[in-house]
Amino acid sequence: MHDSPGHYSTGRARSAVHRLVRGIRRRRRAAIGLLLRGACYGLGAGAVSGAAYWLQSRM
Repeated sequence: MHDSPGHYSTGRARSAVHRLVRGIRRRRRAAIGLLLRGACYGLGAGAVSGAAYWLQSRM
């Protein structure tokens, strides 16, 4: 039962698919984290620029 060649190839195929899916999920999480970090940097830079512009216009 466990000696059939089909058993091993199916297990390897499932293992390869599982690794691929796991890698995609890991990269997706990393991409979302980088997107969030970039958005926060952009908002912070915009807020500082807006505050500097407002301060200069008041002087």
